[in-house]
Amino acid sequence: MASSMFLSFSSSLPSSPLPRPETNYKNKSKPHPPNSFLFPCAVAAAVPSSISDKKRQRHWKEGEYPGLSHDFIPGSSKKTPLRNLKKKLHRKNNAKAWVCTVTETLSDCILKKQWLQALQVFEMLRDQPFYQPKEGTYMKLLVLLGKSGQPHRASQLFQEMVQEGCELTTELYTALLAAYCRNNLIDDAFSVLNQMKTLPRCQPDVFTYSTLIKACVDASRFDLVESLYGEMEERLITPNTVTQNIVLSGYGKAGKFEQMEKVLSGMLENTASKPDVWTMNIILSVFGNKGQIDMMEKWYEKFRNFGIEPETRTFNILIGAYGKKRRYDKMSSVMEYMRKLQFPWTTSTYNNVIEAFADVGDAKHMEYTFDQMRAEGMKADTKTFCCLINGYASAGFFHKVISSVQLAAKFGIPENTSFYNAIISACAKAEDLMEMERIFKRMKDKQCQPNAMTFSIMVEAYRKEGMNDKIYDLEQLKQELINNGYFI
Repeated sequence: MASSMFLSFSSSLPSSPLPRPETNYKNKSKPHPPNSFLFPCAVAAAVPSSISDKKRQRHWKEGEYPGLSHDFIPGSSKKTPLRNLKKKLHRKNNAKAWVCTVTETLSDCILKKQWLQALQVFEMLRDQPFYQPKEGTYMKLLVLLGKSGQPHRASQLFQEMVQEGCELTTELYTALLAAYCRNNLIDDAFSVLNQMKTLPRCQPDVFTYSTLIKACVDASRFDLVESLYGEMEERLITPNTVTQNIVLSGYGKAGKFEQMEKVLSGMLENTASKPDVWTMNIILSVFGNKGQIDMMEKWYEKFRNFGIEPETRTFNILIGAYGKKRRYDKMSSVMEYMRKLQFPWTTSTYNNVIEAFADVGDAKHMEYTFDQMRAEGMKADTKTFCCLINGYASAGFFHKVISSVQLAAKFGIPENTSFYNAIISACAKAEDLMEMERIFKRMKDKQCQPNAMTFSIMVEAYRKEGMNDKIYDLEQLKQELINNGYFI
């Protein structure tokens, strides 16, 4: 029964054709191509009247001068006819229309995190005669590719940018370094850092080092963190609050609470890196994610005593932590407190509540929260639908999983790795391995990189059915991706 329900899963996911910009012209006649302006063919000098041919057809009206503008005729105050101005503006608008359409489409793709479509539109833009390389465009694309798990494409784009003669800056190099860091390619990131040191105008700054430190922290390479701190000191670069927060978070996630408190104490003593609300949020997240509610509440009070005021994200962290421990009474209290202080409920607020009910398969309250979210005009995101899919699958409502996928397509929700993992997990719970394989194939076709969770879900599904050959194929694919530089 469950198997038949999942036959429409693949068809529920939308196709993503390249959006082709179109220009609408009110005039049905063929517009002039860009940069093609029409000038009247006329004689530059006046012909003596004595030799004028009476039969010659006149190409201009009485009072008009061939080959000369009224602006250049002394004593003339006659202006260009209005209809000529309209034609000229029409030609200019036609020339600009394609530029605006392509650039707007590119911006839209970047905003929607559609990296493949963004690159395709960018190639179309580069083929146009009016194209000029801009640092801002490359910066946005490098950031998008890094966040989309495409560090090698980011590197290729960077090389193309260099070949186009775009002026290199510290910010552009940092964007490339960040693309490597986001995908755990630490050696490549250090190579970029070393290259920056050799370029006088592209010297690494505190943001460059903070980005690299975060990658080392996430990989638990705390030895490299200390090395980078030493290098910053040699270059007289002072770690700021952002840098310290990154290290603080890393120690907390690794369970190194003594080092975490040491860093926090240093921040309290140093005027250059005073703790802020982000510091507060990091500490609360560390204990909240570990389910240590008492410690989380204790540190909340400490930060309040330091004079740090909570923000919306702070309350969202508390709501998420209470929800995971099924402390629904405290979760509701925080939400009421937010209303009282006029803090807005955000998408993250609703996501945390939906996730709390989804984790226990409480479809009824999950749906109620989602309906309330939509009623208040709050925009759902990818995490919202991941939670809905997981919740319905846990409750055994697989037909509602399909409707959630269709609704996500209708809303234009970006399909990332987490989204596909949620659908693959739902297929596994429904024991529909054929549909699971189809979703996995679509995931790869859409250039969406599978991660450790993807392989874990599928391996477990195959193991239950004793399909060792399928497990072997997955392990081979996983190793191939690792060899190609992808972090799994």
